[in-house]
Amino acid sequence: MAFTPASPASPAAPALTVGFDLDMTLIDSRPGIHACYRALAERTGTYIDADLAVTRLGPPLAEELVNWFPEEEIAAMGDLYRSMYPTIAIEATPAMAGAREAIDAVKAAGGRAIVVTAKYRPNARLHLDHLGIRPDELVGDLWAEQKAEALREHGAGVYVGDHVGDVRGARKADALSVAVATGPCSTDELASAGADVVLGDLTEFPDWLDGYRPARA
Repeated sequence: MAFTPASPASPAAPALTVGFDLDMTLIDSRPGIHACYRALAERTGTYIDADLAVTRLGPPLAEELVNWFPEEEIAAMGDLYRSMYPTIAIEATPAMAGAREAIDAVKAAGGRAIVVTAKYRPNARLHLDHLGIRPDELVGDLWAEQKAEALREHGAGVYVGDHVGDVRGARKADALSVAVATGPCSTDELASAGADVVLGDLTEFPDWLDGYRPARA
């Protein structure tokens, strides 16, 4: 009798991995950052408009500090700010509405939730621990298109963020861009930047995920 090889098993669908931005996506970092900029101004005797600075969160710290300090002082001021941050900004920063539920929804779907942020990783970890938000992985110090490195490394098929830079990072990683209009960018700006989905905030994410999973399957 001729040997008939068994049919190969159908390949399993790749595990769901969803990436999330941190500032103004999972956490409302404005109160803490505002307080930290005021403290930095007092410490250095340099004027910093903290009210203005917190309207443009998203890019790396150095891109804001360059508005207030000479270029040759940026690295030292960044180090000083980051050293002050834990005692000033962590307790002042609340979770965004729906943040914990969004992470839980990914895990309930059998997926993995990762956080990919431009924030200094040790300080990002302090925020997550303080608020009881527990992603499977945390990657810091990456902004905009740089985030694609981590999204690809962890196999993220979806990236959720509030900034057009997050949209660019998702697009470069060939991930679905889900934007939330809780940061400095409007729904129109996020859509124009190429977001595939724009939500009002993370409270809408679990219902969206329920619809996305059958379509993905």
